[in-house]
Amino acid sequence: MVALGGEMTDGVHPYFVPVEHTVPAREAVGPDKMVATEQMVVLDTDAASARETARRHIQVYVGLPNYANNLMRLGCSEDEITNMDDRLVDAIVAWGTVDDVAERVRAHHDAGASHVCIQILRPDRELPAAEWRELADALL
Repeated sequence: MVALGGEMTDGVHPYFVPVEHTVPAREAVGPDKMVATEQMVVLDTDAASARETARRHIQVYVGLPNYANNLMRLGCSEDEITNMDDRLVDAIVAWGTVDDVAERVRAHHDAGASHVCIQILRPDRELPAAEWRELADALL
């Protein structure tokens, strides 16, 4: 689908992917097309609670064949995906401080992303307006 996006559109919007996906996405679409990778974020420095929030949000995606197959192509095992192990969660969801998130965004840019779309996850599923403001200051 990424290659098709590179041929038929102005670019791609990869979703539910680790940084390792950005390099082949850029290669597939070429240097002149948009790669607007999505990055899920949890602004929480406690590993257990950050990963718990992340798992609640990603559980639907790990059960969908297109996302699971893509993760397996990138090196995840079926068990890692099914169990939503820490390595998978940490690869898909940037968690920690604003600086930790900014580092992940830079990693996507360094890997070839034209733009990184931020999806902030909260444990209460409320609108993350304060978090958007906090991240905007760090990412602009």
